[in-house]
Amino acid sequence: MTLRVQRHLAGSLLALTVTTACVGAPPPTMVAAIADDNPAATVHPEIWPRADWPYPVDASVETRIDAIIARMTVEEKVGQVIQADIASVTPEDARRYHLGSILNGGNSAPGNDEFAAPEKWLALADAFYDASVDTSGGRTAVPIIWGTDAVHGHSNIVGATIFPHNVGLGAMHDADLVQQIAEATALELRSTGMEWTFAPTITVPQDGRWGRAYEGYSQDPALVASYVERFIEGLQGQPSDRPILSGPHVLASTKHFLADGGTDEGRDQGDARISETELRDIHGTPYVSAINAGVQTIMASFSSWNGAKITGHKGLLTDVLKQRMRFGGFIVSDWNAHGQISGCTNTSCPQAINAGLDMYMAPDTWKPMYESLLAQAKSGIVPMERLEDAVANILRVKIRAGLFEAGRPSSRPFSGRFELLGSADHRALAREAVRKSLVLMKNNKQILPLDPRSHILVAGDGADDIGRASGGWTLTWQGTGIGNDKFPGATSILQGIEDAVSAANGTLRHAPDGSFEKKPDAAIVIFGETPYAEFQGDLKTLQLKPELKGPLATMRKLQAQDIPVVAVFLTGRPLWTNEEINASDAFVTAWLPGSEGGGVADVLFRDKYGKVAHEFTGKLSFSWPMTADAKGPRLFELGYGLNSASRSDLDMLPEDSGVVGQESSAGTFFDKGLPTASWSLLVSDGQSDRTRITTTPAEAIGGRVQIKAVDHLTQEGARQFTSSGNGPTLIELVTHAPIDISRETNGDVLLLVTMRYEQQSSAPIKLSMRCGEGCGGQIAPAALSALEVGTWQTVGVPIKCFAAAGADVSKLDAPFQIATTGPIDFSLSRVALGTVADTILGCE
Repeated sequence: MTLRVQRHLAGSLLALTVTTACVGAPPPTMVAAIADDNPAATVHPEIWPRADWPYPVDASVETRIDAIIARMTVEEKVGQVIQADIASVTPEDARRYHLGSILNGGNSAPGNDEFAAPEKWLALADAFYDASVDTSGGRTAVPIIWGTDAVHGHSNIVGATIFPHNVGLGAMHDADLVQQIAEATALELRSTGMEWTFAPTITVPQDGRWGRAYEGYSQDPALVASYVERFIEGLQGQPSDRPILSGPHVLASTKHFLADGGTDEGRDQGDARISETELRDIHGTPYVSAINAGVQTIMASFSSWNGAKITGHKGLLTDVLKQRMRFGGFIVSDWNAHGQISGCTNTSCPQAINAGLDMYMAPDTWKPMYESLLAQAKSGIVPMERLEDAVANILRVKIRAGLFEAGRPSSRPFSGRFELLGSADHRALAREAVRKSLVLMKNNKQILPLDPRSHILVAGDGADDIGRASGGWTLTWQGTGIGNDKFPGATSILQGIEDAVSAANGTLRHAPDGSFEKKPDAAIVIFGETPYAEFQGDLKTLQLKPELKGPLATMRKLQAQDIPVVAVFLTGRPLWTNEEINASDAFVTAWLPGSEGGGVADVLFRDKYGKVAHEFTGKLSFSWPMTADAKGPRLFELGYGLNSASRSDLDMLPEDSGVVGQESSAGTFFDKGLPTASWSLLVSDGQSDRTRITTTPAEAIGGRVQIKAVDHLTQEGARQFTSSGNGPTLIELVTHAPIDISRETNGDVLLLVTMRYEQQSSAPIKLSMRCGEGCGGQIAPAALSALEVGTWQTVGVPIKCFAAAGADVSKLDAPFQIATTGPIDFSLSRVALGTVADTILGCE
């Protein structure tokens, strides 16, 4: 039959006629599944603003798109709308399945080497490109497009410039510098052959408990909107008929549409329970600027609006974004976000493309997604005109980029110019951004800037750690466990301070605990958050985790000795810090400054002649809490920030956090040899003989298992389990309130077990997760039995291994079980969820 296809372009409709195979209407059950029956999540497009999409309809481009689509098989069309992660796809896969895009997720890299040299990244880009343009067997050649999370510089590549995260850039209030940062990032991307970054993040965070708050410039939509056009112009260049890749540019992708920063309690991938007016005026405002700038792609959010997942929301994706706001690029989903839509799974979701999604990010599920979507396209569940419209949107962006004419990535301008990575110019730019982002919040007696000719003590646990200063999305997904050696050419904050002091012939001592022999003239204490990304950073209250509060005692000790204390706070968001502010004479929020720690020293010290070289100019782009209650009063409002001349001695602040208890470490089940709150340690025979271990020494299963306390890191910081064998032994951590770790499973999080064998195990050892009676998943990795005796190590097992083995990870009541039928003798210190392990086991 003949179908009438209407494509929305720059606010106009282009009609064309195509002939396709006869397809039936979706079955009634599918119609019901995709119906919008949620009044609270119904949009009214007419109240939304119109944007000015800057690319007029080009008839020659449309003719070219029509000709390409006419040559494509349905298999090729389906492949074009699927994006796979390089850890789960090969160039041959991309050729065989006609994939339109690849990405490298936070922990993906060539050869699974997260620290691979730039040459390997470029070589892999060539391999995927070559596969995509292979025309053998009559294939239609459509160049593949590579997306990467270059969210604060080309941050997956060793040696790249790491700029401050957006939370710091927002405090600069400098749109010119933001554009220059985008231009530098684009150049570094081009050196490794990539052409698309999932940036800028233009979220408008409203709750600092959100683990992605640092990816937002501000809670103020006007400030965010003022940056958007400039950043996109820095990445893509100004909209024109010239191919984007012909200059020093890459494709941009604003994210996450919509209201990811407005979810209830700041929960990542949560639900924004707000009115349509709030949705529009707070979270939609920056998208007008993005569309005006010609952003080529927009990433749909994991999150929901009043219970309806955005990735499956036709009203927002099609009626508002594409039609009312006239967005003329393509929409890509977030990592398996389609699987969270009602009625969908990670491997099948026609609802998403029917709602207006153009490209599925199906990183590790791309093959079954391809197969299900192909069947749905052939059956008519996904109408051919919708599939072809999605393909046309993707082709239009690739044509605007000049991808068809660009050639192999290694042959393009700027490719292979690895001297651009971390170049002196780019590092100078980042250093300028650091010093302009710092916010001086307290400066009693105007002790800042310090005299570099004096004797300086540097204390705290964050001074000499570039990874910590850089935060998440740095070389790895979470940005954790990365030594300074992985940042060649970078400068830690400590090194920046040393350089400033030595240049003025001053002296310096670095002692994290604040100890000294010669009394210092001043102490700089550097402390704060450790790296995290996405939901791993979600908080219940606005305060530092207890294990990060140690430097407070150091500050109080130094202050008691009449030593002026300058606190430098590393953080991805405003947190309750009244105690630390009280314990310091000057308090500086440095956010997550990145690889150029010299920018911190630039404003902490006068020059060697005693003059102010660089003034504090940063102003808060997020209000600062008076308590740890996210809904509590504010201590500092938007726009607050002192300079060295400000007269504002701050009185003692109340030290009541306003919440009950300290922030707990979510995802930790067993720590320092003890179960954490709500968890119990049980030893049993797997049947009826169960013993809850509360004190040591203890015994279980009729004396067959002995449990005692042993030392690890702290006195009695672990528990040793010795079983004589002669029957089954099960050691487990259980709760009466099952937990949902489906987010963690989708995000490639590991079950981490810190343990030590006292004797080699002779019998197989099995690990399992339980999800209630008769529900669970068990694996038996051979490598677990072969661990070295007498050595503490953290073993990691991907949670998805247990899910694949049958565990329902949305309702776990025992996320850790270890079982054997033979003798065993091992010690256990910690069981938690995380991403950093000494040894990662497979799914055998």
